[in-house]
Amino acid sequence: MTMPATPQEHQAPQQQGWGAPPGPYASPIPVRSPGLGDAIASEWTKIRSVRSTMWTLGVMIVLLVGIGLLTALVVNLSDAPLDDAPVLSMGFFGVLLGSICVMTLGVLTIASEYGTGMIRTTLTACPSRARILIAKSVVFFLLSFTITTVTTGVVGVLQTAILDGATPDTGLWVRSTVGVGLYVATLGLLSLALGTIIRHSAGAITIMIAVVLLPLVLAMFMFSPSLAGVQNALFQYSIPNQLGALYNTSMTSAGPSGWDPVWIIVGVTAVAMAGAFAALDRRDV
Repeated sequence: MTMPATPQEHQAPQQQGWGAPPGPYASPIPVRSPGLGDAIASEWTKIRSVRSTMWTLGVMIVLLVGIGLLTALVVNLSDAPLDDAPVLSMGFFGVLLGSICVMTLGVLTIASEYGTGMIRTTLTACPSRARILIAKSVVFFLLSFTITTVTTGVVGVLQTAILDGATPDTGLWVRSTVGVGLYVATLGLLSLALGTIIRHSAGAITIMIAVVLLPLVLAMFMFSPSLAGVQNALFQYSIPNQLGALYNTSMTSAGPSGWDPVWIIVGVTAVAMAGAFAALDRRDV
């Protein structure tokens, strides 16, 4: 009488047919750790694929070209003698309004991710928070600097062709194009740093507009002689006056001149970026 087979005896032949258990899977594709270049590529993909970039920079270009040429045409039709007035200074008004667009984009570059929750995905893909902020800063700065410099250069050439004024020298040309591009792009970086600290788009944009306009407005209403020193300081170091200094059209005889406005905004932005790095590293998302 044969005994019934046990479950182990039934399974033994099947296990022998399976062969050795498979080992861990090894991908034939080489795997490497992501670096700063990968973060920059990711941020470039994001900034060029969102509509806010097209709208803000598009409006900035329209303001720079439209107001710059309109001002030149009005001056040309008025037949007012320019004498030694710098022709390139006509681009100041468009740059002042266009800088608000750059500041808006700087805030939205990071604050919008906090509003939508996209920052969690960004930090999951790249846990290094310092690398993320550096990548965003590099992409934003190069984009805004390039567009501002090229646009101001085109406007300057057109204004020189329209108006018959003093021929700008090389130093003024460089400050009115490269210098203005550096100043506006750095001002946008200041907005990005503030957006990182505030984490609220509307709040950070409002603060930046106040930083640009409030010192000049306050100085206009300081009529008391005891506030004359404060009034002069606000006039001299207000952002509109610093932009004007790059065009050799300062509102005051004293204060920043030449390339001084660029160094001032670089110093202020460096302090703000240090605070942004500290806030991003120590606060939860």
